[in-house]
Amino acid sequence: MTTTQLTLAGAAISLAVLYLNLRPWWKGGRDPKQLLPFGGMFLLGSVSTMCTGGVLGWLAGCSATGVNKIGDKAVPATTGTRSGALAHGSLGALDENGAVIVFLAAVVAAAAWKAAGKLDKRRMFGGAVCGSTLTLTAGVAGALVWLPGMVNSMGLSLRTALEGAGVL
Repeated sequence: MTTTQLTLAGAAISLAVLYLNLRPWWKGGRDPKQLLPFGGMFLLGSVSTMCTGGVLGWLAGCSATGVNKIGDKAVPATTGTRSGALAHGSLGALDENGAVIVFLAAVVAAAAWKAAGKLDKRRMFGGAVCGSTLTLTAGVAGALVWLPGMVNSMGLSLRTALEGAGVL
């Protein structure tokens, strides 16, 4: 198994983190603004799986390895049964234009992290872990099939504007 393949037990850890982040929102006022720390980092974690290298690609691989290790200990300790690998999914790759958008999103995320309180930092971390791990499954990657095209298109639009093609 490669380090970017998620086990069922690893997915269980990610799903538990997802649940623990969404439950307070669901039980509370369901204000969409409360989802921003988790949801924004979920999307950044998802697109980080498209990074073929660099820090974001490395962190995405570390996330998968980490939840797999935790899950491969926690699930058997709880149930006595081991789990195997899940069908692997992929969002594909970024082009040079989309890479700029992901870089800018990472800068925004870093600034938000610096300004965030302790609770929001935990939500942001959970979102990044869930996004970078669950996107490695065929089901979540299939549900996010629109994301790579959108990111790459945004990058092309930015490039066109900066090159002075009459957009601005």
